[in-house]
Amino acid sequence: MRQSYKIIPVYTADVSGVCSALYELGGMVVMHDPSGCNSTYNTHDEIRWYDQDSLIYISGLTEIDAVMGNDAKFIHDIEETARELKPKFIALAGSPIPFMNGTDFPAIAQVIETETGIPAFAIPTNGMHDYTYGAGIALARIAERFTGESETVSKTAESAIDRESSVNQPHTLNLLGVTPLDFGPQINVDIMKKNLQKYGWEVVSSWAMGDTLENLSRTGEVEMNLVVSSVGLPAAKILREKFGTPYVIGTPISGFTEELIQIMNKKIPYETEGRNEEKDNDSTSYLANRLSGVPEITLIGEAVTMGSLAAFIEKKYQKPVRVICPLETHENLLATNDCTANGEEEMEKLLRDADIIVADPLYRPICPKQSQFYELPHIAFSGRIFLKDIKRKYPEMIYQSQEKIM
Repeated sequence: MRQSYKIIPVYTADVSGVCSALYELGGMVVMHDPSGCNSTYNTHDEIRWYDQDSLIYISGLTEIDAVMGNDAKFIHDIEETARELKPKFIALAGSPIPFMNGTDFPAIAQVIETETGIPAFAIPTNGMHDYTYGAGIALARIAERFTGESETVSKTAESAIDRESSVNQPHTLNLLGVTPLDFGPQINVDIMKKNLQKYGWEVVSSWAMGDTLENLSRTGEVEMNLVVSSVGLPAAKILREKFGTPYVIGTPISGFTEELIQIMNKKIPYETEGRNEEKDNDSTSYLANRLSGVPEITLIGEAVTMGSLAAFIEKKYQKPVRVICPLETHENLLATNDCTANGEEEMEKLLRDADIIVADPLYRPICPKQSQFYELPHIAFSGRIFLKDIKRKYPEMIYQSQEKIM
C-alpha cells in the first residue's frame, strides 16, 4: 500500500508512451487490451487526438478471448485492417491482462509481418511502467528497424573518433525523446529548434514530433544526437552502435542552451578514461555533478528536463537544487542531491522539509503549507487540465520559474 495513490494522479503509463512516441510516423499501433485503455489514452494523454489523424487502435480483448488465448482473432483483425490501411509499420503494445496470460507478442508480430509484408514489432509493455519506459523502447525499435543497415562499430574511443570524422553534414543533429507528454504542443519543439539554429546547429529530425518516418531514416547522416529527455536515451545508444554517432544529454531550455552548445562544440574536454556505458559523455556528467549541500529548491519531474533546469539555476545563483524524479530513469542522470520517489507516500515524505517547490500544479495538495510553490504543468501528469495555459505561455513558463524562485 506504500505505492498507492489517494491524492495525486499517477503518470502516464507505458502503453500510452508507446502511442505518443509513434503517433506521427504513419504506423499502426495496436494496444492489446479491453476497450477502456484507449479511452484513457485519447481523453487524457494525447493532446493531438482531435487535431491530427493517427492509426491508434485497441484490440477490444474480451474475457473469453483472454481465458482461451484466442490469438488468431487478434492476428486476423490486425491483418485485415493493415491490408486496408497500408500502414508503414505495425507496433503491438501489451497491457496487464495479456501480460498475465503470457501472450507471445514477438511471435505474433513475426506472423503478422510474414503474412502482410508490413514491418511489425512488439514492445514489451504491461501497464506496470510509466511512459518513459514505453516511449523509450518504441523509439529504440524505430532506430533498430528504420535507420538503414546496421553498421555496428567498435566501442573504443578511436573507432568513435574515426567514425565521427567521416560525417558529411557538420553541425547537424537529431532531437531524441520529443513527445507531447514532456514538451506539450508543437510550438515548443519549434522553439527548441530555433534556439539551436541561432548557435549554428541544424535539426535534421525530431524523434518524434513534427516529423516523418522517412526523415527519421536519415538519422545516420548527422554529426550528433541531442537527447532532450530520458525517453530518447535508448535510441541514442542504438544509433551510436549503428552509426557511431555521439550523443549529448540535455534540454535546450532558456539559460541552459549555451552550456549544451559548448559541449556539442567540444569546448568542454571529452574524457575517455574511466567511463562506463551509462555515463559516457560530458553532458551526463554535467547534469549529474552539480552542487552539493542542503538544497534550497526542489524540482519535480522528468530527469533530463528538470536536471537541465537545475543545472542552470545552480550556475546562475550558486544555490543547490534537488530534483525528485518520480519516473523510471537512468541512475547516472541524477546528481548527489537528486532522488527518485516511488509512490505518493514517499514523495510526501521527501517534500516535508522543502522550502521552494517547482512542480505540476496537482502536486500542491501534498506539499507543505509553508512552502513556496511554483507551477510548471507536465502533461504526462496532469493531462489536458492546464493545456490552455501551456499553449498560451509555456515557452515563457520555464524562464519565469527560474526568476520567480529567486
